[in-house]
Amino acid sequence: MNAPKFVKYPLLNLQTILVAFVIGAGLANGADPSRPNIVILFADDMGYGDLACYGHPSIKTPNIDQLADEGIRLTSFVTGSWCVPSRTQLMTGRYMPRIAFNGSTGANGVGGLPDSEWTMAEALKDAGYKTHMVGKWHLGYKQKKFLPVNQGFDTWFGMPYSNDYMKPWVQTDEPLGLFRGETMVEHPFDQDPITTRYTKEAVQLIERSRSDQPFLLYLAYAMPHLPLAVSDERRGLSNAGFYGDVIEEVDWSIGQVLKALEKKGIADDTLVFFASDNGPWIDMPPRMQQAGNELWHAGSSGPLRGSKGQTYEGGPRVPAMLRWPGTIASGQVSDGFVGMPDIYRTVLSVAGSTLPDHALDGDDLIPFLTGKTKSAPRKEYFYFKRGLEALRSGDWKLRTVTGELELFDMKTDPFERINRASDKPEKAQALLSRMHEMAKEVGVKVKE
Repeated sequence: MNAPKFVKYPLLNLQTILVAFVIGAGLANGADPSRPNIVILFADDMGYGDLACYGHPSIKTPNIDQLADEGIRLTSFVTGSWCVPSRTQLMTGRYMPRIAFNGSTGANGVGGLPDSEWTMAEALKDAGYKTHMVGKWHLGYKQKKFLPVNQGFDTWFGMPYSNDYMKPWVQTDEPLGLFRGETMVEHPFDQDPITTRYTKEAVQLIERSRSDQPFLLYLAYAMPHLPLAVSDERRGLSNAGFYGDVIEEVDWSIGQVLKALEKKGIADDTLVFFASDNGPWIDMPPRMQQAGNELWHAGSSGPLRGSKGQTYEGGPRVPAMLRWPGTIASGQVSDGFVGMPDIYRTVLSVAGSTLPDHALDGDDLIPFLTGKTKSAPRKEYFYFKRGLEALRSGDWKLRTVTGELELFDMKTDPFERINRASDKPEKAQALLSRMHEMAKEVGVKVKE
């Protein structure tokens, strides 16, 4: 990272002293002095309404439900409304417009995370963690420097971008293959067992972990992004069709990961975070409605308005939960306002990692998660797509993209049914002014 305060992989120097200081400071905020292992379980396009614990009437997700019961389940968690922005927020703690990708990150895309970004993996590796990734990256691949193993991860097995980057859904001749480290090791490959293969890899990494070194394991599932895939062993087992089979296999996978932590004897020493990257692809484009993909192969945003790629809540609001036995009390359900950049900030806090010297868009959640404060620290969240489309500040959300101001009271109307702009014009104008401030700061325009 181009920062005067430290370099990415320093020798014993002031950086080491700073890490020790941060760990000590973390104790005051409720962080565990032993520094937990970090496991991030990240679904792809899973909707707010796809899990039993979020109200799905027929899909069974006992392992995810148990994970929620053993920690805190968040009902107002937001992220980017499609793949790349949400992964950017997770890995850097920053809104995507702050970062100079210099191109797209899908098939044939030449963009990627620049050296100026301090990824979660780089921060934890620098703090002494072993760092592993399994699954979808989507933050750059065309140059080797953009790959996960050159962005702080010691190991990576997975795809460089989404599983639909191939004909007929995407008109590209770039091969969709599985990578190990810097090398594509398999092309073509059968997607049906991809969840089971990722699960096996993740479990083996847990089994091989060392007791004297904490680890980061980032498992980014391919599913339930279209085209859907499920193993022969779990095909046809759900009561909710093909999509239900896929979700229930992800739930099975999470159960295997949690069992591996228990078997290793480290479940109580591990912070587990589960979420989806964005909402379901309900309004999939025509290019996706072919070659076996059906409209009913998308999930549900539950009671929320909108879907993937939109800045109504059905796009960015997703299921999310955290478990850390002995630190985060079990059985909690909270509508506290939390955003994906907060996960980056929180993980670095509990790991005793050095923060970057540039602007972050997340808050440390530890005081909130441990009950030291009653409210989540986030005050506002900006919703970007092609420009800045919306802002939530406190209980109010302003959306500008339809050509008129849409103002919603998220406390009384989280479903965004009633536009309150006409009876709250001062509030609408205040939020619009704040949107213009942020747009100017990050170099985009408010989409009006």
